[in-house]
Amino acid sequence: MLANLKITEYLEKAAEGTAVPGGGSVAALNASLAASLIEMVANLTIGKKGYEAVAEKMNDIVAETNELRKKLTAAIDRDAEAYSEVMAAFKLPKATDQEKEFRKQEIQRAFKHAALVPMEVAKQAVKVIDLAGRAIAGGNKNAVTDGVVAAMNARTAALAALYNVKINLGSIEDDEFVKKLAREINVLEQEAKSKEQEILASVII
Repeated sequence: MLANLKITEYLEKAAEGTAVPGGGSVAALNASLAASLIEMVANLTIGKKGYEAVAEKMNDIVAETNELRKKLTAAIDRDAEAYSEVMAAFKLPKATDQEKEFRKQEIQRAFKHAALVPMEVAKQAVKVIDLAGRAIAGGNKNAVTDGVVAAMNARTAALAALYNVKINLGSIEDDEFVKKLAREINVLEQEAKSKEQEILASVII
């Protein structure tokens, strides 16, 4: 599993001339790193003098980011697996009309799955940006830059994941499916950008 590799091993794997892991997997990794940083900010706040009033909120942030981190870590492999399904579908036999039709259906199914996985990563990454804002607003001021780095990483992860959705939509023939995801992409892109800007504008260093 990609998520179980050492950092150096993952980087070597990403650098190889193979299709996986690709941008979608890296987007999930970035988002999980962002969630980890927010969890750290919250943990650095809990139990610290002067932050007693926000302890409960920080505990909530720890719980939420912990859950998101686990989902996003799993997506590091899920994205790679989804694209592997696309490649496998293209390798299916096409000697007969029946084989051609089955191959076409499998390709379409695989492309839809390959679009839905990064779409979920993007949605989770936007949630991570929200959590970064909450952690920065009430958390340990000595860790504010860690929260900012988390917000920036999560924004990059969201946009990166959405680009992976977009490229898959170009190969999907289901118009309603494509239109639905295209609408969601537009909303999430704006949310990711605006939420990050709000956070950056609120921080004075």
